Amino acid sequence: MNLSQFGSSNEKEFFLSSWAIRNSNTMYVFMFVLFFLGLSAFISLPRESFPEINETNVYISTPYPGNTAEDIERFVTDALEEEVKGISNLVEINSTSQDDYSMIILEFDEDIGVELAKQKVKERVDFVVSSEDWPTFNGAKLEPNIFDLNFVEEFPILNVTIKGDYGLSELKGYAEFLEERIERLDQIKDVDIRGTEDREIEVAVNVYEMMSSEVSFNDIIQSIRNENSTVSAGSIISNGQRRNIRVIGEINEPSELGDFVVKNEGGPVYLKDIASINFREKDITSYARDFGESAVMLDVKKRGGKNLIEAVNSIREIVDESTKELIPSDISVTISNDTSEITINQVNDLINNILFGIILVVTVLTFFLGFRNALFVGFAIPMSMFISFFILQSLGYTMNTMVLFALVMGLGMLVDNGIVIVENVYRLIEKEKIPRIQAAKVGVSEIAFPIIISTVTTIAAFVPLGLWPGIMGEFMIYFPITLSVVLGSSLIVAIFFNSMLVSQFMDIDDRSMPTKKLIRITLSLLIFGFLILIFGGTLRGLGTLLIFIAFLFWLYRLVIKNLANSFRTGFLVVLEKNYERLLRYAMSGKRAYIFVIGTFFLLIFSFVLVGISKPKVEFFPDNDPAQIIVYIQYPEGTDIEKTNSITKKIENTVIEIINNKKYVDNDYNFMVESLVSQVGAGAGNPETDSGSEAEMPNRGKITATMREFKYRRGISSENLRNEIQKGLQGKFAGVSISVEKDQAGPPLGYPINIEIYGNDYSQLIQTAENMRNFIIDMNIPGIEELKVDVNRNKPEMRINVDRKKAGELGISAGQVGYQLRQSIFGEKAGVFKKDGEDYDINVRFQNKDRYNKSALFNQNITFRDMASGKIKSVPVAAVVSDRKTAGFSAIKHRNLNRVVTVYSSLLSGFNPAQIVDQIKSQIDAFPINNNMYFKFTGEIEKQDENMSFLSNALLYALFLIIGLLVLQFNSVSKPLIILFSILLSFTGVFIGLVFFNMTFVIIMTMMGIISLAGIVVNNSVVLLDYTQLLINRKKIKNKLSSEFLLEKNEIFDSIVQGGKARLRPVLLTAITTVLGLIPLAIGLNINFFSLFSNGDPQIYFGGENVIFWGPLAWTVIFGLTFATFLTL
Repeated sequence: MNLSQFGSSNEKEFFLSSWAIRNSNTMYVFMFVLFFLGLSAFISLPRESFPEINETNVYISTPYPGNTAEDIERFVTDALEEEVKGISNLVEINSTSQDDYSMIILEFDEDIGVELAKQKVKERVDFVVSSEDWPTFNGAKLEPNIFDLNFVEEFPILNVTIKGDYGLSELKGYAEFLEERIERLDQIKDVDIRGTEDREIEVAVNVYEMMSSEVSFNDIIQSIRNENSTVSAGSIISNGQRRNIRVIGEINEPSELGDFVVKNEGGPVYLKDIASINFREKDITSYARDFGESAVMLDVKKRGGKNLIEAVNSIREIVDESTKELIPSDISVTISNDTSEITINQVNDLINNILFGIILVVTVLTFFLGFRNALFVGFAIPMSMFISFFILQSLGYTMNTMVLFALVMGLGMLVDNGIVIVENVYRLIEKEKIPRIQAAKVGVSEIAFPIIISTVTTIAAFVPLGLWPGIMGEFMIYFPITLSVVLGSSLIVAIFFNSMLVSQFMDIDDRSMPTKKLIRITLSLLIFGFLILIFGGTLRGLGTLLIFIAFLFWLYRLVIKNLANSFRTGFLVVLEKNYERLLRYAMSGKRAYIFVIGTFFLLIFSFVLVGISKPKVEFFPDNDPAQIIVYIQYPEGTDIEKTNSITKKIENTVIEIINNKKYVDNDYNFMVESLVSQVGAGAGNPETDSGSEAEMPNRGKITATMREFKYRRGISSENLRNEIQKGLQGKFAGVSISVEKDQAGPPLGYPINIEIYGNDYSQLIQTAENMRNFIIDMNIPGIEELKVDVNRNKPEMRINVDRKKAGELGISAGQVGYQLRQSIFGEKAGVFKKDGEDYDINVRFQNKDRYNKSALFNQNITFRDMASGKIKSVPVAAVVSDRKTAGFSAIKHRNLNRVVTVYSSLLSGFNPAQIVDQIKSQIDAFPINNNMYFKFTGEIEKQDENMSFLSNALLYALFLIIGLLVLQFNSVSKPLIILFSILLSFTGVFIGLVFFNMTFVIIMTMMGIISLAGIVVNNSVVLLDYTQLLINRKKIKNKLSSEFLLEKNEIFDSIVQGGKARLRPVLLTAITTVLGLIPLAIGLNINFFSLFSNGDPQIYFGGENVIFWGPLAWTVIFGLTFATFLTL
């Protein structure tokens, strides 16, 4: 298949572009409709920092209060795991059993939808729950909760902090008011209140009064359940009317419980005689502070797919209205940890990069093609973008950094097709003197099929990336899809719109606008501009833009036009002549072979150079922290009050560090925006706690949220993290402290993560601790702090029941356990309803007896003897013995095997792969039992998996490209020539990385190399196809068959003429692609919105985007620059 079938003469045309040229009015309508739809999509697309990741994971959470980790494992986790392990499409099972709570995570492959997976899991779980030996709690069987997670929905988008000189109960009332209003928003999934507890009615039983009255816990609970109820008794008919009968028994006030009769035998025993009744807050499970001040805090979580910016704006409106209407002025209500600010900053930076790229691209096009023709090509940028926005909205995508970078990446590429068309039509009009409309038809026909194939081959390079498995694939798939949409849109614009516009408006004479007309236009622009600037309010930026455009008209007229004409008629002409001379020189004699062999050896040299220099290798870009998180863990069994007390001291140390004078200017901290502390519930580490919702009285967490990069005055937040790390190191004995940062991108695990498997969990923990010490003794620099994720230091009291004696006395081990559980933990006896809220009624021992060993063991188990029918009381101490021991903080499984993990973060600047290699080189000497084994997982495991995939993706991309090129050229030699140029482009990548001492970021650099393969093809295809067209024309001219081989000198001449004719478009496509990426690569940020609205361009270098995307951008720039010279 070849270009000649579409047209190589004036008689043949490409039907799609010719139809567009003939139906120009229809095309104008299409342009307007697509522009409007695209603009609407751009405005309405939800904004977020990173894309939502929808994992095919199903979670089973089972609360079982009052049980140890071992009991949870035995009674709950093991039973569920055994049943669900046989479900089809199941890839992996992970579980954590800890006090009071079981969490099982089931990972399914991508061949099954999450809803179907949940249904299969529910069927298996229901079967387990229906068995007779499944545990019960509060008189009912445990109900496991089966759900899936959208990670976007699990992390708060902001915190609302409420503090003031009021009691916590009053602050909580205002928090609940805000909670109710915020939860009404469509964008909000959930709001959690931290720093205070729900209220309950506590029936605090006096153990000695209960025993003297011969009353049991069951008597009390049944009395409350029977009395505190409203029953519908049916209806009666009286005097022709039907009336419903309701027996009202529910209490109106908590004090009414005291009048409930618990026992009648031997005289009535009232509940108030044996217990005190208190309407109180539940036992504290969390504390919250804002910059060290006690506070009540709201964690606000967004629904997946909803607009983050709209959600935050609505919340701010609610807070503002509430503080004006209801909340007293002396109560401070602030919003902190607002993720929308980071999102807005990242999105705006990328949008400004796109605008800056457009300016650079149009400027270059003006010099190469003239202003009018540059506008034809420049038109492709916004038009292609708006078509892409419309398609992306239809796909349900959000405006996130992955999508926006694909747009930046495509910025220079999407004008390629327009450049080739405009330049070719321009050449036909200028050099072959063909009329404009006919030149448009013939010019497009000459290169229609090449640009279609070059676009398809570019897209083909990204197709394998769409098959990326796992969570990384969920995260990165937006890039290839968006880029494919952009390139497809640019092809539509080039073939339909560009061809029509050049047929209507192209002119080789860059005629000047009459001076009088230019004056009228600029005066109109200036008048409207100043009026809008003075009276426009929020539209002031538009006024500044109109004034700027008026200035540009005269700048072009007086300066740019002459420079562009000189460049086009002078420099480019000289360049073409010198290029022709160089090309003839390079291809004469044996020089062609020397050049080919030389470039091949240069490729080998680049590989050798990389091997010698050994650049730093990272798996994922090492971001500057947007949040610094201090995770604090005290020994298991530490009471929350003690945890809170020591956390305050750590918090004060952190505050001292961040308030250092180098970070503060006139009481304004330009580094840290907020500092929030949490103790207990919500203070866990998601990397190690598997999303557990269990109470964590021994945990604390301090989160410092950074200001936007542009406000930090060039100081890296990583430096502040290192300072906090050093300031806390070794200062607080007996406390495990880890200073970490928020993670950019999908969760990867720790860089050092060693999992040890075996059956005996005590031995596993001991082996893990030995391994930790073994690695510490290696003295490898860069390891922050090695930790073991579980331990056996949780204080525990084990109670053994004398079964023989208990049996003789008529009680069972279950009765003993249940009695102690009711005494300490309590049991729910009903609910008290007030003002639309339900409050639990909880029955247990009074506080002084609850933690008194003598009271617990000397209490009686009171029951009715089935043999005699009499009430019988047996002291607990008569049938039990106890001993103090230690239990497990948690028990973890991976694929039903018990596992303990040794893990650590790394200090800034250290290479994970190198440190893990050092550990691996010595770990073989570590002694381990035959019934145990270990393996390296976490970030390193994912690094190996993804590196393998990306390497295969590159090979698949090359095969797809070759296949398409064989289809186009009906030849094997030409695709191999293009393949050779792709491989040689890697030379530029490796030399650039070494020369500029850059990091090889596996994910981004490899994606850049794969992208490069598709980009390099563009110029090669257009050049080779046009050369083949010239050869075919010579054959037609000389009346030779297509199989006939021309003389060497004729082929040589066609190659030279083809190279010369395609010099401008090849240079232009390369330059525009590079310029489109330059602002992002060097981190140059200009805020065009603030520039035109208030005259402040907010210019700065660096930021999160350059850290994240810079490696990919530089890879393409290095490779494409080198490949362009090879192509020519």
